[in-house]
This record gives sequence, C-alpha cells and structure tokens, in this order.
Amino acid sequence: MARTVAIGIQDFETCIVNDCFYIDKTSFIKEWWESRDSVTLITRPRRFGKTLNMSMLECFFSLKYAD
Repeated sequence: MARTVAIGIQDFETCIVNDCFYIDKTSFIKEWWESRDSVTLITRPRRFGKTLNMSMLECFFSLKYAD
C-alpha cells in the first residue's frame, strides 16, 4: 500500500496506524523535557502541526500506548 500525505489529520495515532507520511519531531520531546521549563508556549502559524505535535506528546507519555 502506498503511503499518503495526511492532510488535515491531527491525531498522531491515526497517522501511524494508517502509515501516512509524518515529519519526525520526536527530538522535540527530548529538547522540551531537558529544558525543565514550567510553562511552554508553542507559537507557530496556522496548519503548522501544533495539534499533531501535542497528540504525539500524549502518545509518548500515555500509559495507554506503553506497549
């Protein structure tokens, strides 16, 4: 099956399950975790992947996806 570009998909799990193209931003987790900031403000233009990035963080830290 050919990989598709996930235009409009804002859920990380859906992107992975459907084998869609995804720009790997997992280095963001390491950078964010090591900064030890009490508050993080993510400002990016519209349609820049903010919601998808938060969904990736949820999957990374959630016990639901531990396996």
